[in-house]
Amino acid sequence: MSNSIDAIRTAILEGADADAIGALPLPESFRAAVVRKDDVEMFADVPSADKDPRKSVHIDDVPLPELAPDEAYVAVMASSINFNTVWTSIFEPLPTFGFLERLGRESSWGARHDLPYHVMGSDGAGVVLQTGSAVRNWKPGDAVTIHCNYVDDQDPSAHDDSMLAANQRIWGFESNFGGLAEITVVKANQLMPKPKHLTWEESAVNALCNSTSYRMLVSRNGAHMTQGQTILIWGASGGIGGYACQYALNGGATPVGVVSSPDKVDLLHELGVEAVIDRKAEGYAFWNEEGQQDPREWKRFGKKIRELAGEDPDIVFEHPGRQTMGASVFVVKRGGLIMTCAATSGYMIEYDNRYLWMNLKSIKSSHFANYREAWAANKLICEGKVHPILSATYSLDDTGEAAYQVHHNLHEGKLAVLGLAPEEGLGVTDTEMRERHLDGITLFRRAGA
Repeated sequence: MSNSIDAIRTAILEGADADAIGALPLPESFRAAVVRKDDVEMFADVPSADKDPRKSVHIDDVPLPELAPDEAYVAVMASSINFNTVWTSIFEPLPTFGFLERLGRESSWGARHDLPYHVMGSDGAGVVLQTGSAVRNWKPGDAVTIHCNYVDDQDPSAHDDSMLAANQRIWGFESNFGGLAEITVVKANQLMPKPKHLTWEESAVNALCNSTSYRMLVSRNGAHMTQGQTILIWGASGGIGGYACQYALNGGATPVGVVSSPDKVDLLHELGVEAVIDRKAEGYAFWNEEGQQDPREWKRFGKKIRELAGEDPDIVFEHPGRQTMGASVFVVKRGGLIMTCAATSGYMIEYDNRYLWMNLKSIKSSHFANYREAWAANKLICEGKVHPILSATYSLDDTGEAAYQVHHNLHEGKLAVLGLAPEEGLGVTDTEMRERHLDGITLFRRAGA
């Protein structure tokens, strides 16, 4: 096994051509970050905050699954941690093995996913090793990034917008064989070109968060942001918030960034975000000690937004969930829109509905992105118009620690995990373009730090 993996790594690092990559023998097994079905009760009586991914995530040798006609084997050079990695690792809000069991009942190919272990990971950058007989647009040797919309086209609900498909799943979360591994198995319609000016780890952290932000703000399926609008962005230096700031600035909107330290305020100013709120310095207490929300704090927050931007926000880019939704509903302008894609601070949401219905405000949900949206978002990365938000890189062996960092919000931006790449800084094939965009890359790397 190790000889085959070493040969794959060496061939990629030495720039072997497509024929050489396609001729490489595949290993019978590979190393992967997994959770085990036997462990699902290990945190049964433990508070969520105390559940420790370092105890549940294992690095195991797992068998290489058979390749379906519409799939590709990809050598994973790097991947990243997302909140769904944390949820998988702490078996919350429920174990992901139920997802794998349902997928296993759909077809003989789906049955491969129903295993006593789950290979996690919903991001990846690497090189195609082999393709199935039905794959048309990709070949061995192609450098790719992977988006996480796992869907086929046999159900009519998958057309128009595949995120509405009855069988839509998130790869590596609701399917097996995810990106936190040396090799992954993906559908061909998950593949996109790797940005030539970025390293493996810089390329690996974008697809999930960048595509999510694109759909939320730019797409007609989201807010369909227009020039001149004011957009409140929670966590503006974080994983999806940092991309949202870039889309707002690129699209002629006025972002109002909410961050948690003076350093982040200064950094967002450098990025071109003029209106920035340090929520810790302002001391906002949206919830009191009795567990009730305080409308006076919403009003104080809204006043600060108007001081900085001159008006209430047209759009609120909402993803913290429970802690902030009440404030988001209150501060968005009359007829405004709250776009929500997550609930990282809790998913049981409370807000004062009077401020919603009596002011004709709307809450609209968004979940990842369809292939067209993910491709468009990736194109902007490839063109250097949007930059990765990366703070730190871990080895595959340290996946549990990386997930722990995200679980406890000890990070900013995205955390990358190396797969077959032996170190950071590899994978750049267009050095001239990198030099042209180095200031932006460096600045947004700092945003994630």
